[in-house]
Amino acid sequence: MEILHSGGYSLVIRNNSIHTFTGRGVSDLYRIYNERKELLEGAEVADKIIGKGAAALMALGKVSEIITDTISAPALSLLNDCGIPVSFQTVVPNIINRREDGLCPVETLCLECVTPEECLPLIERFMAGKL
Repeated sequence: MEILHSGGYSLVIRNNSIHTFTGRGVSDLYRIYNERKELLEGAEVADKIIGKGAAALMALGKVSEIITDTISAPALSLLNDCGIPVSFQTVVPNIINRREDGLCPVETLCLECVTPEECLPLIERFMAGKL
């Protein structure tokens, strides 16, 4: 978390070495999951805010541990069901969108999903601009 905050990053992955990212939302996690999945497997991940979509991508990527400032209750439940340890400062009912006038679109898409596998096609369609 120190690297996350001191460097102004949105995501830090430690898996043999440290990798830092500055993308918005689930964009970095989605790209890593699709292009460099080996970075996630067995990794420790620090992320500022984790919603259910990000949690699903981390679970699918088989991360070993997560630390975050803020996590949504649906994301925490999903990670607990997957047996992934999570350390956090705050649990919120849901992640709010950037305009603060509703829920995060990815959180909304994944809300009714029970497993990470159910979330993936919804996240893929969102990232492709088809939702």
